[in-house]
Amino acid sequence: MKKKKPDKPLEIPSIAQLEVELGREKYRHRFRRVLRSTVYALITVAAAAVLVATLWMPVLQISGNSMSPTLTEGEIVISLNGSSFQTGDIVAFYFDNKVLIKRVIAGPGDWVDIDEQGNVFVNDQEIDEPYLVEKALGDCNIQLPYQVPESRIFVMGDHRSVSVDSRSTALGCVPYDKIVGRLVLRIWPYDAAGFIQ
Repeated sequence: MKKKKPDKPLEIPSIAQLEVELGREKYRHRFRRVLRSTVYALITVAAAAVLVATLWMPVLQISGNSMSPTLTEGEIVISLNGSSFQTGDIVAFYFDNKVLIKRVIAGPGDWVDIDEQGNVFVNDQEIDEPYLVEKALGDCNIQLPYQVPESRIFVMGDHRSVSVDSRSTALGCVPYDKIVGRLVLRIWPYDAAGFIQ
């Protein structure tokens, strides 16, 4: 028969030990609460940023050189959603599972004409295009003068000799429902950051 070990006497913690343990528990509880609220706040801010970037102010990266010298390959820009565009605005739009960027030349119902030197006329008035380095008729296979259909805009790239745009039936005029937004701000590269003209 085994001898039973004597029970250890029950140790009652002192008030100081209880206060230290209580402080530790309160700290753990507070830490968990702060951590949880911080994580929720970060998730909320991230979700809001994604919604703003997707729905209201999409961020885009330039590819290709059809808008040079105004915009060049690799630059990052911010666009602003809207449905009101004027001649000279730069817009981004969906075409063939890509986002293209061109300049607005004319709106619905306007008549567009381009002469052999590349001068552009809208409703018989030559438009001022100070952003161009050189003018060119470019890839133009539409019948000029051309009337822009309803709910569409006529767009052209700034590098007129290489840009495929509304002058070509391959692209044509852009429907309003395909427009991502108007480009307003260049954010990269840093030394070229600023509003887009």
